[in-house]
Amino acid sequence: MPVAPDTTPAPVSRAATLRADLGASLVVFLVAVPLSLGIALAAGAPLGAGIISAVVGGIVVGLLGGAPLQVSGPTAGLTVIVAGLVQTYGWRMTCLVTVGAGLLQILLGLLRVARATLALSPAVVHGVVAGIGVVIALAQLHVVLGGAPQRSAWENLRELPTQVGNLRAPTVAVGVITVVLLLGWPMLGRLPGRWAGLAKVPAPLIAVSLATVAASVLHLNVARVDLSSIAFATPVLPPAGAWGAIAVGVVSVALVSGMESLLSAAAVDRLHHGPRAKLDRELIGQGVGNVVSGAIGGYPVTGVAIRSVTNVRAGALTRAATILHGVWVMLFVGLLGAFVERIPLAVLAALVMVVGVQMVSLAHIRHVHRHREFPAYAATIAGVILAGVLQGVLLGVVVAVLTALYRLSRSTVRVHPGDGVLHVEVHGSLTFLSVPRLSRVLGKLPPGEHVVVDMTVDYLDQAAFEAVHSWRASYLAHGGRVDIEEIHDGCYERAAGGSPGPGRSRLTPSPRWFAPWWHWQRACPREDGTASQALVAGAREFRQRTAPLVQPFLERLALEGQKPAQLFITCADSRIVPNLITASGPGDLFTVRNIGNLVPRGEAGYTDPNTADASVGAAIEYAVAVLGVRSITVCGHSGCGAMGALLDKVGKAGEAGPEQATTPHLDRWLRNGDASMARFAAGPAPTLTGHRVPPVEQLCLTNVVQQLHNLLDHAVVAEAVAAGRLRLFGLYFDIASAQLYLYDGVRGDFGPVDAERAESGALPPAVAAGAEDHTFPALNAG
Repeated sequence: MPVAPDTTPAPVSRAATLRADLGASLVVFLVAVPLSLGIALAAGAPLGAGIISAVVGGIVVGLLGGAPLQVSGPTAGLTVIVAGLVQTYGWRMTCLVTVGAGLLQILLGLLRVARATLALSPAVVHGVVAGIGVVIALAQLHVVLGGAPQRSAWENLRELPTQVGNLRAPTVAVGVITVVLLLGWPMLGRLPGRWAGLAKVPAPLIAVSLATVAASVLHLNVARVDLSSIAFATPVLPPAGAWGAIAVGVVSVALVSGMESLLSAAAVDRLHHGPRAKLDRELIGQGVGNVVSGAIGGYPVTGVAIRSVTNVRAGALTRAATILHGVWVMLFVGLLGAFVERIPLAVLAALVMVVGVQMVSLAHIRHVHRHREFPAYAATIAGVILAGVLQGVLLGVVVAVLTALYRLSRSTVRVHPGDGVLHVEVHGSLTFLSVPRLSRVLGKLPPGEHVVVDMTVDYLDQAAFEAVHSWRASYLAHGGRVDIEEIHDGCYERAAGGSPGPGRSRLTPSPRWFAPWWHWQRACPREDGTASQALVAGAREFRQRTAPLVQPFLERLALEGQKPAQLFITCADSRIVPNLITASGPGDLFTVRNIGNLVPRGEAGYTDPNTADASVGAAIEYAVAVLGVRSITVCGHSGCGAMGALLDKVGKAGEAGPEQATTPHLDRWLRNGDASMARFAAGPAPTLTGHRVPPVEQLCLTNVVQQLHNLLDHAVVAEAVAAGRLRLFGLYFDIASAQLYLYDGVRGDFGPVDAERAESGALPPAVAAGAEDHTFPALNAG
């Protein structure tokens, strides 16, 4: 099959690596400072706690974590939990929860359970993020309007009309400026020239800076950042009756923080080609970071997706970028704290509010809806908003499990007559939950009929099997006839016959989509099996399984007409499946198949009585002149019978014997291969990279090259190639190894399909379109 190009990056020098990491660290630092302050504000924590968390996340987790390019710090995902803890127990006791969560994360990492987190349904994860985003947005909207957030999302929503009636104009003004800049600044990237370059500056930095400047210039009376809380705080023990609630907080922070960190690390892995994340080590690193952050009065530490993606896209190559970003945060606040204290709180609230709104992703909603996971997503959001994060996760998991159980037990049973036969179509999973309905439908069938039960099931438990088997025996005993037609796995047949399951039987079925007749003829033998029955079975499966899936696409093709990208000329050999080996579908290939993948040469195909056949020429003209295909591919294959016949004819030349007149049309057609035989005799034959092939395969390779030569003898092809509208390609398919090889017209050999060979093609650009016989330089050499 085609070989993907190597995308592994080339080694980078140490100096270049340091430059890349330094630049990335500065970009992430510019994003981290305003977000850290805003998240601490949203949770009701001291603003300095957000800065401490960013420093610890950058330096401590950066040194110890298992995801080198992930950036850790305070995150909006914990805002709801932390806000609840702060309101109930105060900040110093919340720091104790952070320390406990870190110790629990270290324990879980040592137990190597990190990957278990990835088993959580994406619908639940996206639901948690979206629910937290809604809660954050509602709370920070009150701050932007000049008020204070309430204790819950419902209270924030209920009090919103009152807050709108009491809004403070200066606070709203700086909040609106921040929101407009956050949403509008990235749009500069769509403008031409120097404006597009400005979009590379982080939008949060621009929004916070300009809004702060505007508030100062206009002398707006608004509350501003106070970093007096930057002094370290120490945890305190809770009163005796609060240990249970503190334990719930520890578990909540540990699980949500760990889950978000591990999912973020897995997502970042997909953005780069460097070392993969070691999830257990990452969980331990996050735990150590939380222990340190909580012990000195910082916000809980978590792997942050926004900062991590920024880090990768800014060119970071090693963990040095993460560590340096923490250093820059520490130096900035220590040296330029006076500037930070000029930032209005409404600006940070607006920043976090926009982040919260963006956490409700339409792409995620479409994704979960497409996979029919929306109930779990909606339940998780509702649980997070109404009850809390941990409760929302539990509710989402319960709904996801119930949904999966429903699908496993779901089946459809339909009865319809046809051609004197009663067809009973059974789809889905047949379990004990399906038995009542299945038995009711089967029990209503009139006696003495010919019943065909079409079972398209992916699971059949004992209760369902016994229900079908008992009904079948009873129906046969009363003079009826029953055929069980199984599509796919053969569950009923194995259970009834006691044969082993797939993988242990010599009759293990091939996938139905790949070789349906092979499946019916070998895997499910029948005493009365005939080719017609195999055809009917295949058509039935297409109608039941495939047709509903492809019908909308085919309907569009029927309305719009065909617009194939290429003409594909290959052999009629039954082992060659063009759409399979090219990973294409309906409407992609305009296919011509004949014995030997031969292309009669131009006008000779119409006038020479020995080879006259206009069908291939007509297909070529229609494809190029009418359909406007952009490429023509000639595909030969190993073990070609036509090439064997040509060699055999040469070997028997001159031998006396009766005239062979049993295949006159075949003999006349194979004369179109005489040019391939002449080229083969002149030698040398094209080579197959890394292989030594016997003469018949050498002729197969030579034949592909000759047919490319013959294509240029057709005027419509020669004109399109000369105009640059058409490219020619030669393929060779080795059946036994299931490998495709592409012809390179420059090197004159066949090799694995890659981007370089595809770019070179069978017809190099240097070929003069007006050459006397339209041959290639590589062909002339032979």
